[in-house]
Amino acid sequence: MNKARVPLYEALLDYREQNRISFHVPGHKNGQAYVSQGGAGILSEMMEIDVTEISGTDDLHHPEGVILEAQQLAANCFGAEESFFLVGGSTVGNLALILTVCTTPGDILLVQRNVHKSVLHGLMLAGARAVFLQPQIHSFSGLSTAPTAAQIDAALEVYPNARGVLVTMPNYYGMGTDLTPLAVACHRYGVPLLVDEAHGAHYGHHPELPTSALACGADGVVQSTHKMLSALTMGAMLHVQGSRLDRALLRQRLAMVQSSSPSYPMMASLDLARRQLHTGGAATFTAGLSAVDAFKLGLAELPRFGLLAPPQPEGTSAGFTSAGDTAQPSTAIAAYTTQDPFKAVIYDDTGALSGYELQRQLEAHGCIPEMSDVQYVVLLFSLGSTMEDTNHLLHALAHISIAGEDIDLSSANIPITKNAVEFSTWNIMEASVSTPVPFNLSPVATEDVESIPLVECAGRVAAEMIIPYPPGIPLLYMGESISNDTQERLLALSEAGAKCHAAADPELHSIKVFKKDRKQENL
Repeated sequence: MNKARVPLYEALLDYREQNRISFHVPGHKNGQAYVSQGGAGILSEMMEIDVTEISGTDDLHHPEGVILEAQQLAANCFGAEESFFLVGGSTVGNLALILTVCTTPGDILLVQRNVHKSVLHGLMLAGARAVFLQPQIHSFSGLSTAPTAAQIDAALEVYPNARGVLVTMPNYYGMGTDLTPLAVACHRYGVPLLVDEAHGAHYGHHPELPTSALACGADGVVQSTHKMLSALTMGAMLHVQGSRLDRALLRQRLAMVQSSSPSYPMMASLDLARRQLHTGGAATFTAGLSAVDAFKLGLAELPRFGLLAPPQPEGTSAGFTSAGDTAQPSTAIAAYTTQDPFKAVIYDDTGALSGYELQRQLEAHGCIPEMSDVQYVVLLFSLGSTMEDTNHLLHALAHISIAGEDIDLSSANIPITKNAVEFSTWNIMEASVSTPVPFNLSPVATEDVESIPLVECAGRVAAEMIIPYPPGIPLLYMGESISNDTQERLLALSEAGAKCHAAADPELHSIKVFKKDRKQENL
């Protein structure tokens, strides 16, 4: 197997060089449609390789040539038995996995409570029932990783007919833990472990990076190759191993949820991203990791800002690092044992700036973070990050710090830990394992719901999902009872100007709830 080969990309270059006349889609005819207007600018070159399923370019849904070879090379690179290119992001991978394991309406799938909305959409399409598992919570930050193996054992004991277990690892903040015990628990009951590893396509390819989900024993793993590697946006992969997934059915499900006219430039970028990693190995990440290390050293000189870090071994120090405060004592929390070094999660240690406001100030200085929430800003580095990027970021943070010099840092020990769990941007379940929650595509009748002010929603039953985005994890599900704590979180998000998907009121001043005489099954 020639790791340096990029068979699909090479086929597209051959197509361009042969300069044949197109009597096939797409309609722009290799960009000719724009010639009379001076061309298509920066898209012109891409249009020259924007082809379809013709002789020599293979077919994503029935690969026999260059796409098949490209996917086999990907499987070899990422340690899978079989890999599939995805042109709809990790979303279509999650949908396909759920539709593969949940084949009959009412099937049960064990699901981590704070999953991406695409998982919920998969449950709806399958007509499945979810048994939600409370993920472990890191007590200092209020952020969560995955449920425990013991929870999976307990849930499978009660629901032995469950079709599988689906978890997310790492989370949006780069936090994680060892998935091996979860895989062992699943396999003890003969069910597959499915992992939404959208943010971990680079895992396992450098000593400083956490272990990949496949190496931990997962059966089906979805990765967004565009997020932490170098593919075009929406380019992703689905990796499988073992015999617990019906691969023929999986191929059929992928054909259902993916376009029958997939983007060849996008698939070629998956081929290129794989070769970059396959041939470069660990050295692929050297420059990016150096940029991250330089950032952490520079941040230590800015006492106003803290950096999220996993607990240290043997209980020496843990939780957060900051030049301005004392490290929190470790509690050996299994919830959080690994941190993606490329995800630098920072916060204002004075408490003066919310994560949203810190993001706005960074953007005013030309630095665009990945995301923010009520407390944190996530800065995403990658193999493409440079030392110049780091210097610009540190310069911006220094300016923001200077602008807040009137804050008394010595007395501003407003530990972000004090109310960390209270301000979590997802709803914490009352039980470790929920009862089955049905999902379907039936719309809610308009006459059964009403819109009320957010300040009056506690005690009511939600008639819509509230999904802070990013990261796209529902704080509230339709049919879920709104607790006082949830109302406080919603109000905090509204006041901070958070963007929420699925909410009828984009400013989150009001919320849709079921009328009091309407019975709903709650979580």
